[in-house]
Amino acid sequence: MIRQKEYARRRAQLMRRTGEGAIIIVRAAPERIRNNDVHYPYRQDSDFLYLTGFREADATLVLIPGGKPGRALLFCRERDPQREMWDGAMAGTAGALSEYGMDEAYDVGELATRLPKLLEDRERIYFDLGRDHDFDQQLIGWLNAFRGKPRRKFHAPDEIIALDHLLHDMRLYKSRGELAAMRRSARVAAEAHQRAMQVCRPGMSEAEIHAELLYTFTRRGCEPSYIPIVGGGANACVLHYIANNDPLNDGDLLLIDAGAEYDGYASDITRTFPVNGRFTGPQKALYEVVLAAQGEAIERVREGNQWDDVHQAAVRVVATGMLELGILKGSLDEVLEEEEYKQFYVHNTGHWLGWASMCTTSASTRSMGIPASWNRAWC
Repeated sequence: MIRQKEYARRRAQLMRRTGEGAIIIVRAAPERIRNNDVHYPYRQDSDFLYLTGFREADATLVLIPGGKPGRALLFCRERDPQREMWDGAMAGTAGALSEYGMDEAYDVGELATRLPKLLEDRERIYFDLGRDHDFDQQLIGWLNAFRGKPRRKFHAPDEIIALDHLLHDMRLYKSRGELAAMRRSARVAAEAHQRAMQVCRPGMSEAEIHAELLYTFTRRGCEPSYIPIVGGGANACVLHYIANNDPLNDGDLLLIDAGAEYDGYASDITRTFPVNGRFTGPQKALYEVVLAAQGEAIERVREGNQWDDVHQAAVRVVATGMLELGILKGSLDEVLEEEEYKQFYVHNTGHWLGWASMCTTSASTRSMGIPASWNRAWC
């Protein structure tokens, strides 16, 4: 688990980067109704979680740089015995101070009266517009109201600056606690994939394999990073297939794209293997191309190389292999220049790994006892 002193360090670092005269506003994710009075499982906004560790909805973080390290204010729901009877314990303003290390905490109902005053004498606002239309309009309304007041009383902010470019750069650099959480999420995901491989048999359904993944995630203290993709046969060619309800046929391949999330940190593993445990000749030939491409990509993941170097290395191996198998026609240079390979490989190679972002965990199953021939595949 990430400790509160680390959240405090992140807030202080962000305030140093925005500088005095700024004010930073970060909103919690809203709750979403699934049907009638039932909500979807709540997942906190990743930026908000990164700065607070606070997992309740209907909250706003306000950071005011100045002094050392500045002030951190949390507006959140106050404790309510009736609500707690239905939904469980709440932190309240007292918990925001004692458990989450805030300098000040107020009931969220006071946001509309306190925040405009906090904006006074601030030169610029760091806030990501476009996520919450109603709050965007409220914030712009306050700024417009400032313009109608005599400037000699105070200096109103005259610009809103997107926060994500600063905050997401910070999130790239992982602490020891973050690395430990990421490794755990990867281990649990690998365990779930291993279990799926062990139980898979012809005649089962995609839904049964999906259930095995969720079983492992839940019993190991994790949740899915995203809705798992469990696609047998032709369903594996649908990039974001999530129906997961067709039968698994003898002779088909099964693609599983599933990751575990632990303490907000996500893993993402994709593996493809034969439903009956044995590759056919063509299946094995194409699998070997994919495996070689992944190996070449991993070799390019070195300090000093560019992100695109990894992708281009994989593309070259994939294109070469498909030419040798007769899937593509022409010369390698022609296939690369015309991007003919994109008929079969339409996305890039990997993506971010960590908090609410995901990447192929290429080696995370190696210590889990998965058969060597199934241990690596393409994402």
